[in-house]
Parts: sequence; structure tokens; C-alpha cells
Amino acid sequence: MRILITGASSGLGEVLALHYATKENQLILIARREDRLCDVAQQCRVKGGEVETIVADVNDFERMTEIGERLSLQPIDRIILNAGVSVGHGGGVTPFEDFERLFKTNFLSVHALLEPIIPKLIEQKSGEIVFISSLASLLTMPTSIAYSSSKRALNAYAEGLHYQLKPYGITVMTIMPGFIDSEMTRKNRFKMPFLLKTEEGIARIVHAIERKKIRYAFPFRFYLMIRIVLLFPQSLRDKIVNFTNFKKGQ
Repeated sequence: MRILITGASSGLGEVLALHYATKENQLILIARREDRLCDVAQQCRVKGGEVETIVADVNDFERMTEIGERLSLQPIDRIILNAGVSVGHGGGVTPFEDFERLFKTNFLSVHALLEPIIPKLIEQKSGEIVFISSLASLLTMPTSIAYSSSKRALNAYAEGLHYQLKPYGITVMTIMPGFIDSEMTRKNRFKMPFLLKTEEGIARIVHAIERKKIRYAFPFRFYLMIRIVLLFPQSLRDKIVNFTNFKKGQ
């Protein structure tokens, strides 16, 4: 299987790369930090995987489109769009530079890469596209407006692609994890509910991919709590969000 993974030099992308590093798979790993990417690639090769590394910043849209054009010259079986950033949780108005960076990395870069690849998937009438979103896309806290907005946009994009590509035998999956121990979440300075160990989080993601879950949110208890809050009247929802946000600042 030919598998493309973005954001593969650390965090969830690194662990996903190591999971899929087998003799049966050909990995294409994209990340901007060359030294860390090469280290991950070497670990994958030790496990028996065939690995190609591409050093690139996903915010360089022209470069991402060029990569997509080159990769589309051969069949691609699975694309895991994992690259993402967060600016943390803070009060006040998010600076435009941070807002722009989050939308470029978490959302716009995705289409820059996929635009030349999608016609190839349609031609081969097979393939999987996996979007790593977040439970934060379902309920926007006042301290994470930019991050949640970028992930909600990603959900909408993935939903449209699902309907567009399903007739061609292409599976589009949106995976929405809660808090998983990773380089990104270790920057948080508040108690993260239902925090999962890295291994458990990856196991859930891999399970969802193998089962071809179109939409998969976890941990279930956290997801259920969010769904219930969204059913409440706005006045009650306001109180819950304000209280939760106050606790986050402790």
C-alpha cells in the first residue's frame, strides 16, 4: 500500500508513520523539519518499511501543488492529512498572523496538495483520504476560536469531498480526536479532560481507518458531552461554556 502522511516528523504523524512501517507499505512522509523527518524515516526503514521523505512547509502552497502533481503520477492508496498547528489557549483577540497561519496549515494546505491528486484517485477509482480534525471543531471555546474555526472548515471540506468522491469508490474519512498526549497538547497549561496516551489515541485512529469510518469522534464520553451541550438552550450553553472557560484559565 502506498501511504502519504503529512506532518510526519513528530506527534501523531510520527507514530502513524511508525505504525504503517511494514514490508507491505511504501510510505511518503512530508514534514518541514528535515532532521526530525530523517530520523523518523530511518526508524521506519529499520521496521522494514520503504520510505520516501519530502521536506516541505505545507504553507508553501505552490510547493504543495508541485508535490501533489508529482505524487499523482503513481497510484496512491491512502492519504493521511495530519499536519496541523495550534496557537494555544489565550484570552483576547487572536492576532491576524496567528489566524492566517492556522487556516493555511490546518485547512488551505490540504486543498493545495489534494487538487492535483484527486483526479488521479477518480481515474483509478480507489483510494482513501483521511482528515485528522478535532473535537474542538464541534464546539468553539472563546480561547480557541482560530483553531476550532480552521478544523470546522476542514470538516465541511471533508464532508463535501465524501459526497463528491464516493461514487468513484474513494473513501473520505474525518477523524475527530479529543486530547491526545503529543507535542501539540503538551503546551497546554490546563487540565485536559479524558486525555489519552499517545498509543491509545493512535490505536483509535488506526481502528477507524481500517474500519473506514466516515466520521469518527473519540473519546466517546467527551464527544457525548459535547453533543449534549449543543442540544441545550443557548442561555444554558453560555453558562456551561463560561464556567468551563473560567476553569481552563486556572
